[in-house]
Amino acid sequence: MNENLFASFTTPTMMGLPIVILIIMFPSIMFPSPNRLINNRLVSLQQWLVQLTSKQMLTIHNHKGQTWALMLMSLILFIGSTNLLGLLPHSFTPTTQLSMNLGMAIPLWAGTVITGFRHKTKSSLAHFLPQGTPLPLIPMLVVIETISLFIQPMALAVRLTANITAGHLLIHLIGGATLALMNISTSVALITFIILILLTILEFAVALIQAYVFTLLVSLYLHDNT
Repeated sequence: MNENLFASFTTPTMMGLPIVILIIMFPSIMFPSPNRLINNRLVSLQQWLVQLTSKQMLTIHNHKGQTWALMLMSLILFIGSTNLLGLLPHSFTPTTQLSMNLGMAIPLWAGTVITGFRHKTKSSLAHFLPQGTPLPLIPMLVVIETISLFIQPMALAVRLTANITAGHLLIHLIGGATLALMNISTSVALITFIILILLTILEFAVALIQAYVFTLLVSLYLHDNT
């Protein structure tokens, strides 16, 4: 057990060149564009799930917010498929990298904020100062609300990174413990193996839930600014 615990989170390379771009592009293969009059069951299931998710997310938006539908659906499909592919053996999960998650969160957050200041300037500025605030507390509340606004993209990225990384570490640790216990106690190793299976099932759920949560929070930021 001399393997580095964080070895699975290092960016893979081929001939000294990082191949993370190819890994990021790989999930798009899972969602082929239908070019037939009658789709097969897999494509029909994908379309039904996309329609269900988009309907649930976009019901709270006005017409201007619904123009972000393609962006939001692409985001949830990308994060969900990337998280699921990262659970395969000897694979790499790009969403465990904080830099990548910040690269997704900051432009989306900035787009919603700029949209709000452009189309709802008074309402956006009103968020910095709640109505009825006592005069002595105005400077402090403005500073607090400004800090909370700029923390939003960091919270998005850190939440996704922490949840995916923690799940991968737990699977790695329990899997290593199961292999070590096989030569010591078969019954205890069987118990840890059952725990490993249950944890893997939980991680499949977490991979989809975190994609939904990330996209839902972006959708809520957009709703506040449109």
